[in-house]
Amino acid sequence: MRFRPNMNGIRSLMRTPEAGREVERIASRIASSAESATGGAFRTDSALGPRRWRAAAIGNYKKHNDAEGTRGALLRGMDGAD
Repeated sequence: MRFRPNMNGIRSLMRTPEAGREVERIASRIASSAESATGGAFRTDSALGPRRWRAAAIGNYKKHNDAEGTRGALLRGMDGAD
C-alpha cells in the first residue's frame, strides 16, 4: 500500500488562523534569539499567501551593514529557537 497525503486537506490546515499564529510565534522566537545573540534589532513579518502562512525574521542591517552578517545572525537565532 502506498501512502498518499491529502494535499487539499494539508493546504486547508496551513491556511487556518491557528497555523498563522504558530508560524508567527516561531518567527518571533527566531528574531528574539537572534537579537539576544547579536544585540541587533530584528522584527518579524507574516502574511497569508495563496497556499500557506509565511513569516520572516528581518533586521540587523545597520549593525553588520552587510547581508552576510544578517544571515549569520538569523541562522544563529534559528539554532537558538526551540
